Amino acid sequence: MTTIQYKEILHDGHYQIEMIDENVALDLEHFAENCGQSTEWVLKLIDYDILPIKADPKHYQFIAADVDRAQRAYRLQRDFDASLPAVAVMLDLIDEVQQLRKQLKHLH
Repeated sequence: MTTIQYKEILHDGHYQIEMIDENVALDLEHFAENCGQSTEWVLKLIDYDILPIKADPKHYQFIAADVDRAQRAYRLQRDFDASLPAVAVMLDLIDEVQQLRKQLKHLH
């Protein structure tokens, strides 16, 4: 299955869609831009292990799946007025439920 990542940009009252190739690695600045957030916010996601990046900040490389996870984190933070530690726990629980559902589906 192919996943197509995109971002919607509101420009002069109209939405524009920009495609993000899932095989292209993004640096910190481009990643933050694709997420519609600041680099400081992205660095906080890394600090709270919401984004599992284990590299020197000068060499961060993000992929489309990271964009999806960051956007999910933003929606949880916004919709539930949640702190980043709470968002990290929520995302871990969501991931675990999805994994368990896949395992259950595989058993049947």
